[in-house]
Amino acid sequence: MNSIVEQFNRAFIVNNRWTLYFKGLGTTIEVAFFAAILGIVIGTVACLANMAKKRSGKRPIFSWIAYAYIDVIRGTPTVIQLMIMWFVIMKNSTNGVLVASLSFGLNSGAYVAEIIRGGIQAVDQGQMEAGRSLGLSRTQTMMYVVLPQAFKNAFPSLLNEFITLLKETAIVGYVGMSDLTRVANQISTKTYQPFMPLVGAAVIYFVVIKVLTILFNKLERKLRESDNR
Repeated sequence: MNSIVEQFNRAFIVNNRWTLYFKGLGTTIEVAFFAAILGIVIGTVACLANMAKKRSGKRPIFSWIAYAYIDVIRGTPTVIQLMIMWFVIMKNSTNGVLVASLSFGLNSGAYVAEIIRGGIQAVDQGQMEAGRSLGLSRTQTMMYVVLPQAFKNAFPSLLNEFITLLKETAIVGYVGMSDLTRVANQISTKTYQPFMPLVGAAVIYFVVIKVLTILFNKLERKLRESDNR
């Protein structure tokens, strides 16, 4: 018992180390937040481009580019993408949050594109025909009729993607950013007692994700209630 108390004291209390965990958590949430926004924007554009077809039924060039982007991103490890962004593409940047957000945003965008594609395919095809019969162009119908319904269909999956993204940011320590996981590793190195810092970081992750899950579930229930009215 004394050993556990001592480990807790050294991991969290000595030198106000608990503040380091919360600074690391702030970095984690900041990266995940901006990456999620970027991922939704990129994913929506990539999805629409990937699904685009000419009247002849053939894909335009930008559709093939979107397809290749989704395929490559989903087929390569996130940590390698992060390292390429950090050490190659934006090696001169001093803004770690920006670089990490871009990397994770590009990664998330590929998965969001597939989520939204599923949401679009779940919308009844009659919605497109109804929009066209009202005089809307195909683009206008997609933007104002189909996409809002697609996002509603894909909403639970998009929330899960954000939770996954929040956990995936734990790899930013590979490029030297002081996120929650790296802080736990640094304190483990200083105290020579890895158990308490790592468990502490795991508990913090669990609590944050649990709170987000509860909030997301409430939000999802409200959306379902609006559907039943």
